[in-house]
Amino acid sequence: MAQASGSSVRVDVWLFSVRAYRTRTAATEACRTGKVRVDGDPAKAAQRIAPGAVIEFRRGGDTFVFEVVELISKRVGAPRAEECRIDRSPPRVREDSPLDVPAAERHRGTGRPTKRDRRQIESFTRRR
Repeated sequence: MAQASGSSVRVDVWLFSVRAYRTRTAATEACRTGKVRVDGDPAKAAQRIAPGAVIEFRRGGDTFVFEVVELISKRVGAPRAEECRIDRSPPRVREDSPLDVPAAERHRGTGRPTKRDRRQIESFTRRR
C-alpha cells in the first residue's frame, strides 16, 4: 500500500512519511537550510535514497539519526513508520529548564512576604 514503486524515494518525502516532520513542506525546508544529511553529505530535498542509507537531521535543537530499512512514499501510522527505520540517534542531553527549579512555598493566609522573606526567596532562586 505505502510501499514505494521504484528502488528509491525522495529524502523529503521519506522523512515526512516516517513522521520525522509534521509536513512535507517542513521536511523540504529542513533540506533546503542544510539540516539534513544523507550518508554524511548535505542533502537536497529531491535527493533519492535507498534502503541502508543513513539520514541525519536536526530538529528543535536535537539531532536524530535514522537508517532507512524500507522505502515508503505515503505517510503511515506511527507503529508502521517505526518498522521502516532504525533509530540510531544519540541520547538526548536534558538541560534543566527554569520550570524544573523548585518553587518557594508560602502558606496560605501568611500575608505578603516581608523584606527578609523576599531576600531569602531571591537568594534561593539565584543559587539554582
